[in-house]
Amino acid sequence: MKDLLSPGSLVTVAGGVLTVVGAVAYGTGNANLSLPTIFYGIPILLGGLALKSSELPPARRVTPKAALKNEREQAAPELTKLLSDVTRWRYGQKAHLESSLEALKLWDEDNPPQLEEIEELNEEGGYGLRLRFQLGAIPLERWQSRQDRLSRFFSKGLHAELTPLDNDRLDLRLLPVVDG
Repeated sequence: MKDLLSPGSLVTVAGGVLTVVGAVAYGTGNANLSLPTIFYGIPILLGGLALKSSELPPARRVTPKAALKNEREQAAPELTKLLSDVTRWRYGQKAHLESSLEALKLWDEDNPPQLEEIEELNEEGGYGLRLRFQLGAIPLERWQSRQDRLSRFFSKGLHAELTPLDNDRLDLRLLPVVDG
């Protein structure tokens, strides 16, 4: 269902409908309707198809949007921005957080890591995020060697925990540093 409601799909359907209406109007001799609908319909259809070809769907959100609303508002603004950034449609990118992963040297042009899902956490230390990645061509050892940098990269006062999973996946948990 979320694939159907992507902006690329909506623009493609709108362009297709305008083009079909214009073609039918042209076939029935209704020039007043056929000219504008074909004139606008074909470029809109082509634009929608271009969007669909470069579309990156949002990462699956495990925690419902309404849950942890108060904690999210009190959290570091960088975490809120990260959450909103990966839960929207992206165009022209190979993976979510592409520029961040490139800066962290966790990027491979041919087989980049893919963000599969994101979960909001409320632990004793406060609000945090869990990001599940499909590793792609980046070995787990490289992720582990960058763990300290991951802690500092997204926001100050965070601690990054890496949990390897089966099938070349890992969980990156970004949690506030607990004093004590």
